[in-house]
Amino acid sequence: MKATWKQQTFQWSVHALFIALGAMCILPFVLLVTTSFTDEMTILRDGYSFLPDQFSLEAYRFLWQDAENISRAYGITILVTVVGTFVGLSVSALLSYPISRKDMPFRTQLSFYVFFTMLFNGGLVPTYLIYTQVFDLKNTLLALIVPGLLTNGFYILIMRTFFSNSIPVQVIESAAIDGAGEFKIFFRIVLPLSLPILATVGLMQTIGYWNDWFNGLIYITESRMFSLQNLLNRILLNAQFLQSNSDMASTEIATSASIPMESIRMAMAVIGVVPLLCAYPFFQKYFVKGLVIGAVKG
Repeated sequence: MKATWKQQTFQWSVHALFIALGAMCILPFVLLVTTSFTDEMTILRDGYSFLPDQFSLEAYRFLWQDAENISRAYGITILVTVVGTFVGLSVSALLSYPISRKDMPFRTQLSFYVFFTMLFNGGLVPTYLIYTQVFDLKNTLLALIVPGLLTNGFYILIMRTFFSNSIPVQVIESAAIDGAGEFKIFFRIVLPLSLPILATVGLMQTIGYWNDWFNGLIYITESRMFSLQNLLNRILLNAQFLQSNSDMASTEIATSASIPMESIRMAMAVIGVVPLLCAYPFFQKYFVKGLVIGAVKG
């Protein structure tokens, strides 16, 4: 049936609205990239622009001086992100599935325990003492991985809701009647049916590990163990120090231009965010589906 004029107008209006919303999301990143390639004096004179008068690679040249350390930090961050996401997702799934089963003893108490951790924690000082004095994790890769493995109660509750609403009880009962044990049911039936929520939680944990700088700030003091976020933050602090103590020029503008601070900030953001942007399209389909299904009230 051919759409009426009003229906076509409504469809075009909706398309235009979503195009505008998409542009509002994309344009800030485009501005971020163009600013990282903009000459510092042009930024100081004209401000930020999508089409600057003068392009420059000075910010990336400045970062290239630390290319060896940045490459090592990339490797550390990738390793921590992959291992942390895999193990953290496994811990979350292994806890979420049992409390989603109505025949699980003490499931209510365990669910409350998980929810309680979302409201209260032990505080920074006890946490620091436990990890450094008891577990001796300071200046090790485990200091960047283990705190995230204690996971987020929100992720567990999302996965519990998914398991409760999306995994048919009849399938589990049929497998049990056929002689399958709990582990076989979980790994051979439940997990293959749970790809949407696994991808959703996995992506959120990946972002958390990739962007984590706080654990490195308090547990890592050796420069060779810095993650990407901690190293970029250290580079920025060094650049600010050089800028404030520069004797290369007498005027404030000339001193600011000697080290492209604004361009460096944007270049660091580009270096940090590009890998996630490359990975996100592979998770998008499962990410959206998992959020929608996990949001259904059980």
